[in-house]
Amino acid sequence: MKQLLQTILEPMLEHPEALEIEVEETKYNVSYKIRVHEDDVGRVIGKRGRMIKAVRTIMSNANHGSSKKVFVDVD
Repeated sequence: MKQLLQTILEPMLEHPEALEIEVEETKYNVSYKIRVHEDDVGRVIGKRGRMIKAVRTIMSNANHGSSKKVFVDVD
């Protein structure tokens, strides 16, 4: 799942080398914390949050084999 998130995000970034993804997994959920270069934060969030919402939807649907809830946050 982390690789999927990285594959989605890297092409849209001006500084893909600054991409960091931290994974925190509990019994009921999986949380992905994304850190990007400050110039790329707007690209990841998108206009009115549309891009990050789409990423969250993809990650939630890719996790269909598990009953854990998926969270994706940008730091």
